[in-house]
This record gives sequence, C-alpha cells and structure tokens, in this order.
Amino acid sequence: MILIAGGGIAGPAVALALHKAGFQATVFEGHADTGEDAGAFLTLARNGITALAQFDADDLVAGAGFPLTSMQVLTSDGETAATAPLPGYRCLRRAELCGLLQAETVRRGIPLHHGKRVEAVVESDVDVTVRFGDGSTASGELLIGADGLNSAVRSFVAPAAAPRYAGQRVFYGYTEAGTPPHEQERIVMVRGSAVAFGYAVSPGGETSWFGRVHAEENSAVDRHRLLDLLRPDATPAADIVAATSGPVLATDARDVPSVARWSTRRTLLVGDAAHAASPATGQGASMALEDAVVLAKALRDSASPFETYERARRPRVEHNIANSARMTAGATSTVPRRREPVSEDELAAQLDWDTPLAGEVRRGPCGGTSSAGTTARC
Repeated sequence: MILIAGGGIAGPAVALALHKAGFQATVFEGHADTGEDAGAFLTLARNGITALAQFDADDLVAGAGFPLTSMQVLTSDGETAATAPLPGYRCLRRAELCGLLQAETVRRGIPLHHGKRVEAVVESDVDVTVRFGDGSTASGELLIGADGLNSAVRSFVAPAAAPRYAGQRVFYGYTEAGTPPHEQERIVMVRGSAVAFGYAVSPGGETSWFGRVHAEENSAVDRHRLLDLLRPDATPAADIVAATSGPVLATDARDVPSVARWSTRRTLLVGDAAHAASPATGQGASMALEDAVVLAKALRDSASPFETYERARRPRVEHNIANSARMTAGATSTVPRRREPVSEDELAAQLDWDTPLAGEVRRGPCGGTSSAGTTARC
C-alpha cells in the first residue's frame, strides 16, 4: 500500500497514475469535505493535459472551464506588444480541477479520506506510519508527500527547507459585469506600470483576472490600493477590478527555491511540497501532473524509483522555479535567465506512458520495486 498525503491536484493525480501502473494507494486530505482550494483560477497548459492523458484523465477537463488558444500582451499604454499561440491550454478554477480529480479517484475505487491532516511521520525497516491530527494513524510501504507549499511531510524529509516570500502580493477575482475588449479563447497579459495583470473572458461572459503587485511581505496592499495602482494605465485592468462585486482573493506569493532532499528511504515529495514556484509562469498544476506520470513510471520500471524520479524531474522543475522568480522580480531582476534543461523530445518521452524512463527497462504493471526494495503490490 502507498499512502498519499494531500488531496489537492498532485495527490489525486499521483493516485490515478499509480492505479494505472498497478499499485494500491490511499489518499489522505487535510481539509474537510468542503472548503479546499476555493477561489483562484489557473491555466492548465498543454503539458499538463498531456500528462492527464497518460492516466486516462484528460477527458475530465475537456468540458471544464474554457479553452485558451492565444495570448495577447498589452503595454501600460494599451498597445499590443505581442501575440502568441497557446495550443492546448484551458482556463478553469482550481477548485474545479481538484473536485474532478478527487471524484475520478473515488470512481476508480481508490480510497480518499478527508479531515486527515499529517502531524507526524515515522519510518521503520518495514513500513512508514503517518499520525494525523484527529489521532488516527495509517501505515504503508511508501508515503508520497503531495501536501503542498506548507507541506508537513516536507518537514520530515527536509526540515531545513521552507517557503520564502517571492516579493509580490497576488489578487484573483471574477466578474460578469465587466466587458473588457477580448477575443474568444484569448488570455490578455498586461505589462502595467505598477501591476502585472491578466484576464480571460469565458464564452458565458465571465471575466477571470489576476493582478501581481510588488509589495513587502504581509503588506496592507488591498483591493482599493490595487485599483489606485491600475488607474493611471490606459488598459482595461482598472475597469475589470472595479466591476468585480464578489470576493477578491489576495495572497502573498511564495516559493520553495531549493529542497536539498526529496526523499528518505520510504517517503517522497511531489508537486509544491518538493518544488513550489511563484505563480508567474502559471505552471504549478501542470508540473504536478507531470510529476504523477513520471513517479508512476519510475515505480513501475525502476529498481530505484525515488532516485529515478528525482533525476528526471529536478532539472525541469528547478528551471521553472528560477524562471518564475525572474518573471516575478521583473525587468530589473538579477536572476539569470536559464535555458530549459529538458528538451521537448525528452519531455515527450518522460510523459509517454509506454516509453520507459531513460536508463530503465519497462517491467510491466506489477514488476516495479519500492525504494525499500520490496516487490510492488498490485
């Protein structure tokens, strides 16, 4: 049995991928049945949808949200600086994606328990045991920490690693009252004089938007201050925010720049628990879905799956963290631009379900071994 801590995006995705690879898993989510991931929206990139397809879950998002096929970049003067295609992207609410993945996990017969917040992890020679906040425990051969930015499992695996403030306060909102200029299936990114802003309009007329403001950590920047910063620019951004009558979510952007160790003998970190980036690249969900595929393949094919997984994933996700930090810092950033360390062909091979990971030989759905050297259970 493989235990998975976290029921957001990474946890259910890992469970679904492991299930396809022939492993038994159970998901433990800290939140109650309601209240998780309320508010923010996300863009699911083509690589994320490709990853979903590897464990037969891409149909889940085919009818969710709406497609994005192009991007327009505006200057603070309202002029178009660039346009670019975005093949295979979708815009949807984070809560919607979480709900779809959780429902599919349950539909496939994978146990998923809510209200199970990790408090302690204890490893032995034969298993790993998790103690939850409600006093209950669970034991299995392996534990996958998919419990996000503030991971409790990470505090066991790599206690020195911790989130850092990325330098921006991020706002998210929705409005049906605003009517910004737009084309169907296009996301508009605004290089504002004081705010990095973006919006997309659904076929039903709802505008999803975000704004990123440079600010001190735990600052008093609020919706009213956001409007003050947007109004000097000749863009639709201020009108969009002013037309938002519902809640506006505000949060300090954080990342985890480096986690020296992703695993112990029986415990492994995935998703934001291992490699959280600030939201500038919009790749957090897609990277977590990639993780799920590569981990399932590593457990299926490799005699040292944790090491194989980390070797495949670390270069790409750390590049995303650095790139997102550079974008967050802005034009005056001293963070160097780095070339993507994983080519498109290499990524395609990593994500293709039937292609063994580099240096590995596919053993079949029940032929993998755990990092503890035990035969995988089907």
